[in-house]
Amino acid sequence: MTSLDKPTEDTQTTDDARAVTEAALFEAFGGVRGMVETVLPGLLFVTIFTINKDLHWSAIAALAVSVVLVVVRLVMKDTVKHAFSGVFGVAFGVVFAMMTGNAKDFYLPGMLYTLGLALAYIITTLCGVPLIGLILGPVFKENLSWRTRNPGRKKAYAKASWAWGLILLAKCAVLFPLYWWANTAQLGWVLVALKIPPFLLAVWLTWVFLAKAPPPIDVFAEMEAEEKAEEERKAALAAENGEPSGGRHRR
Repeated sequence: MTSLDKPTEDTQTTDDARAVTEAALFEAFGGVRGMVETVLPGLLFVTIFTINKDLHWSAIAALAVSVVLVVVRLVMKDTVKHAFSGVFGVAFGVVFAMMTGNAKDFYLPGMLYTLGLALAYIITTLCGVPLIGLILGPVFKENLSWRTRNPGRKKAYAKASWAWGLILLAKCAVLFPLYWWANTAQLGWVLVALKIPPFLLAVWLTWVFLAKAPPPIDVFAEMEAEEKAEEERKAALAAENGEPSGGRHRR
């Protein structure tokens, strides 16, 4: 190997690590399609309500499009976790708004969920188990190995969790005052506008932190290697005892 080869290999390794990180984040957070499924029901609700001020039609339309999104994923045999989460979120909003008769309450369950999620990111990080690591660990096939075996990666997960928590808290700081002071249409349009940008910022910061972190430890590959080594050890022991490799004694 020449002195010019190593930087090329290091650059390729870095690029591969970043590509893996991008793919994992895309899978974990649903990508473009997941963002559309997150925004569309709320956008439909506020659009219809802005036009005719009819809570019932707005709620029915939002719930109907959420169900359609789930059906489309089922027909295409695609993962439905993001679409299902949207259905549950919209359903809670519809039920809450119908019970109170206040259209603004359609958004309240989602706002409370955002606040709870922000606190979860911060509290888990303070406890030494950052939530983003719990979410992404299985995606990277490292599970919880980063907690004790990969301190650099744990630090990156902590930074990312802080980013998510603070960004979501900032979002709540904008939305909750509007819930009390603004009308339904104003709150709805601001909420729709704040759906994607904070999310993209948090995902980008997560990518930045993880791209600079040590690579994940593939615990699944380790388990497979251990199983293979155990099988080889048993085969070697059987050979020493004069047993055939197939496990049956010769006649």
